[in-house]
Amino acid sequence: MFGLRGQELLIILVIVVLLFGARKLPDLARSLGASAKEFRKGISEGSSEDETEEAEKPAQSSAKDPDTPSDTQSD
Repeated sequence: MFGLRGQELLIILVIVVLLFGARKLPDLARSLGASAKEFRKGISEGSSEDETEEAEKPAQSSAKDPDTPSDTQSD
């Protein structure tokens, strides 16, 4: 996609180490992994909620609202 080769990745790694320091990199990677895990969990919970809402919609739409005027009413 981006076409990064070994040399570019090495430069990026050096910049990251300079910015964050070698001691904080494991903590940074751990927190990034935990964030990704929570994100995936939220996505899966959201999709399961959407599926249950879609399953309930046909049952709700089949019930008619008595206050809604019908098309067969004549004035």
